[in-house]
Amino acid sequence: MGQVASIILAAGKGTRMKSRLPKVLHGVCGKPMLTHVIQAACDSGVDRNIVIIGHEADLVRDKAGSNIEWVNQSEQLGTGHAVMQAEPLLSGFEGSILILCGDTPLITSNTLKELMLTHTAAGNSVTVLTALMDDPTGYGRLVRDAAGEVKEIVEHKDASPQQLEIYEINTGIYCFDGPKLFAALKVISPANAQGEYYLTDVLAVLKNNGERIGAVKVADPSETMGINNRVQLAEADKIMRQSILHRLMMDGVTIIDPQNTYIDRDIVFGPDSVVYPGTVIEGYCRFGGNCRIGPYSHLKDVETGDDVTVQNSVVMESTVGNNVTIGPFAYIRPGTVLGDDVKVGDFVEIKKSVIGNGSKVPHLSYVGDAQIGKKVNVGAGTITCNYDGSQKWQTIIGDNSFIGSNTNLVAPVEVGQNAIIGAGSTITKNVPDGALCVERSKQAIYPGWVARKNKKK
Repeated sequence: MGQVASIILAAGKGTRMKSRLPKVLHGVCGKPMLTHVIQAACDSGVDRNIVIIGHEADLVRDKAGSNIEWVNQSEQLGTGHAVMQAEPLLSGFEGSILILCGDTPLITSNTLKELMLTHTAAGNSVTVLTALMDDPTGYGRLVRDAAGEVKEIVEHKDASPQQLEIYEINTGIYCFDGPKLFAALKVISPANAQGEYYLTDVLAVLKNNGERIGAVKVADPSETMGINNRVQLAEADKIMRQSILHRLMMDGVTIIDPQNTYIDRDIVFGPDSVVYPGTVIEGYCRFGGNCRIGPYSHLKDVETGDDVTVQNSVVMESTVGNNVTIGPFAYIRPGTVLGDDVKVGDFVEIKKSVIGNGSKVPHLSYVGDAQIGKKVNVGAGTITCNYDGSQKWQTIIGDNSFIGSNTNLVAPVEVGQNAIIGAGSTITKNVPDGALCVERSKQAIYPGWVARKNKKK
């Protein structure tokens, strides 16, 4: 196939999105749509990716990824003009050039491979990726001659009534012979309804020069779906999400209700895991085998071991060991590390803390900025008082300690190993190993007090 470079068109604002964010940065299954296009190009074997940017260029550059060559199109004068901007970077390049659109996140590497292999095998100067659309409105039409060969591409606004009846459309994705592409771009002019340099006019130039023009029809037209508004964005997200869930199920994961489960692209599960309805899994997550996630749980950037259960809970940017149970209705905040055999129960919030192997925080507690050792039991209603109004402080609890219910641990404070804290205590000083610590007022009982009070009334 030889050397291949891609030129990805991503300079437009996308006014129909009605957003301050550039269109190509809107997310599909957790990633900017431009990032999906770049990934498909890389996976297809492209050697270099050149992205044409314009609107909010710095923001696009920051968000889209690495190992990319950037070219700024300060004035948007059409697709042909956009490709012209990449010529200086490709001076002396003799290979093929793949033209891609930054707003087609569903395009797959397999389709791009087929396009490039067909282009090379047929010896074409350009090969167009086409699709059959039930409703081709807005798309350029692929016009063929009597022999079925590609004659030209006519933009929708410039098409005749007869040409508008054609259902085979130009997807905007091409594979060109590099030197011939840039030679033909020097010939085209903006003599059209839009006053722009159309990349499609290059095909007419090549055909007039006797060059070979080919076409590859994509098997699934949805791959080439361009995103112009929020409705199309949601549709693309749905299509990609169903593809992700299908892959996971084929890899041995049970998805109870695929229509109501939302999993991003780069999520990995071990075998025999189950995901229950209403669950949202985002970002970079890695789950071990035999995990049970959901229902109605939200996880982002989480890594777990095997045999983990998360029920009706939120887990963010945390690491979870083996045989851990979380929930229901727990909130695991960023920076938390849960060891093996840990239990985090109902209505527990844990923030930026390490919970050692075998420890339990069963219910109704807040643990923040804490280091909890192994086999510690944290009673109901326990609070680590980690904030003094200006600074966060750490609580440390040693192995095998027992923290009684309704305990306040006022940080900075340390509880030693094998210690016991009596229920209802407020701990402000360190507790040594093996000690019992009780800090509460002595209980007082006044017999007959209620009757005396009522008599006074």
